[in-house]
Amino acid sequence: MLILEYKLIVSGLQATAVGEAIKVVQFIRNKALRLWMDTNAKPYDLNRYCAVLAKEYPFADALNSQARQAASERAAYAISRYLKPDKAGKRLKKPKFQKNNRSVEYKTTGWKPSPPNRGTPTWTPTCVRRSSWPRPSPPRRPTAR
Repeated sequence: MLILEYKLIVSGLQATAVGEAIKVVQFIRNKALRLWMDTNAKPYDLNRYCAVLAKEYPFADALNSQARQAASERAAYAISRYLKPDKAGKRLKKPKFQKNNRSVEYKTTGWKPSPPNRGTPTWTPTCVRRSSWPRPSPPRRPTAR
């Protein structure tokens, strides 16, 4: 698997979009972890719960579906590390809720290059679908002929 990491100079609007995506990923992971604590759910149930969260919370629906699935997979991985004992036969600590998440996993979608005819190439996040981002152009006024 090829992993590419970039450090970009982003605009304020892009930084806000990425910050919101990080908060939503943290929310989904914590909700999936809470579901496991309450019902002892399986990893497949955590993945299905992402769709339920997307329908229930509009800000969770704004995040790309693959990013939501990756957040629940991270919770499932933390749970599996807890349930599987280490070589000495001891269990690891119980998974905790995240308080300071710093990353979003987009897998194959989420960012695409902007059209090349706009000058310098920039990257546009497509993971956050909001009516205010990117800002729509103002409507044209009809001209009198």
